[in-house]
Amino acid sequence: MHEMTTDPDPQALAEQVAAAMYARDPASRGLGITLVGVGPGHATMAMTIRADMLNGHGSCHGGFIFTLADSAFAFACNSYNFNTVGAACTIDYLAPGRAHDVLTATAREQALAGKSGVYDVVVVNQDGRTVALFRGKSLRVGGHVLAQQ
Repeated sequence: MHEMTTDPDPQALAEQVAAAMYARDPASRGLGITLVGVGPGHATMAMTIRADMLNGHGSCHGGFIFTLADSAFAFACNSYNFNTVGAACTIDYLAPGRAHDVLTATAREQALAGKSGVYDVVVVNQDGRTVALFRGKSLRVGGHVLAQQ
């Protein structure tokens, strides 16, 4: 059970938190990462692979794929309006991303107990091919994303 907030609508709260986080997230915005959707415990973000994101093999550098997945993870675990950070993350790369591919990362809460959570993120390309699987462990650090009323 999640702690009660001052907002009676969890979906509206998640959307408000996401809007505030995105507005103050120059890293995601600078990489062209967009917020596709968010709700309590989940978030979807997308990114088009640019030429300057390619590595020496002509595929998307894994760091950019990780960043996309990590951003989706961050929006999902902060969706309840509690300041939450990543405590640990792992990623498995399953297929390369190519120039102009549109990658979509969907983060879903798997467990939340006390201050700790576990979130899985699936990154797919525009054809639905799985590019990476990411798992993040979250930790609530105190305070709120949006000021409490």
